[in-house]
Amino acid sequence: MFPDLTSDDIFRIETQRLWLRWPRASDIASLTSIASLAHVAQMTALIPHPYPPGEAERFIMKARAENANGTALILAITKKGGARQTIGLIGAHVTAADIELGYMLAPQYWGKGLATEAVKALANTVFSLTRASRIHANSRVNNIASRRVLEKAGFAFVDTGLDLLPARGGLHPCDRFQLDRKTWAAAKRAEGEKRPMPPMAQQAQQAQQAQDASGIKPVAAAGEAEG
Repeated sequence: MFPDLTSDDIFRIETQRLWLRWPRASDIASLTSIASLAHVAQMTALIPHPYPPGEAERFIMKARAENANGTALILAITKKGGARQTIGLIGAHVTAADIELGYMLAPQYWGKGLATEAVKALANTVFSLTRASRIHANSRVNNIASRRVLEKAGFAFVDTGLDLLPARGGLHPCDRFQLDRKTWAAAKRAEGEKRPMPPMAQQAQQAQQAQDASGIKPVAAAGEAEG
């Protein structure tokens, strides 16, 4: 599903405040620290608690293998600047129902919009680089913060049901969300329309509007070539 572009570990995604890149051995300590927290693990489907020794190494090796064979795109969330500290993980997995998205973030970075920033960036990448028609995500019904992240990233609530959370020992009530390609594309168009026009482009637009209104062709500025 994922193209050759993402199957090389030099691939990364840049946002305003983050770099999203392949996980690597240097992330072991940071990921262990985050995943070992009970209140982080309990909201996930796959993170065991207590967190076993060597689990981060195993996870990173598996994530890199899945990235390489195109069945997933699992990325470390790192902050820009300084040592580019690893503060979480985000991943998109190929499933029978298109793409499944999940993430975790260190608690000290909650409430700052960073999770939403990462989710939007990965969703943009999925729709830009694959033919997926929709992205699915879920959150436990008591994880209100995760629900808000998904909603702010453009995901729509679908329903509530029992989903399998293997590391939590069975089925648990979860809110289900999805973002389809049509909705994503419409949001991107609207975002582009709201984005301030660069000064030079704005001047060119104003000049064209003046020409259209008067029927007189404006004289080219010094140094400009007349068409």
